[in-house]
Amino acid sequence: MIIEMRTYRTKPGQRTAFLEIFRSRSIPAHRALGMVISEPYVSVEDPDTFFFMRGFPDLASREPLKAKFYESALWKDELEAILMPMLDDYKVVVVEGPEELLRPTTPSPRAAVELAREY
Repeated sequence: MIIEMRTYRTKPGQRTAFLEIFRSRSIPAHRALGMVISEPYVSVEDPDTFFFMRGFPDLASREPLKAKFYESALWKDELEAILMPMLDDYKVVVVEGPEELLRPTTPSPRAAVELAREY
């Protein structure tokens, strides 16, 4: 599996709003297109940074699947104009890894508390 390890830094104070939209609109849209995407992990050291992973079956499928999302009406007509101005910076590292890395899990009690703090 090809995995994008994505680190995003929002503009100061924008992480909570960004993640609300990301969780409710972007993640479901990715999954509907057949992409594997993790829930975001928020930094405990930087209130504006979070990390997530997005997976593809192989390198050849990565660009076509990304194009399906970024060329969709949801992205072009709605999310791009809302989310991109909230971002300060992002970095992507592409690695090959096991599918288990992106297998859904039940959040730990600590993770549930962190998630609740975001809202």
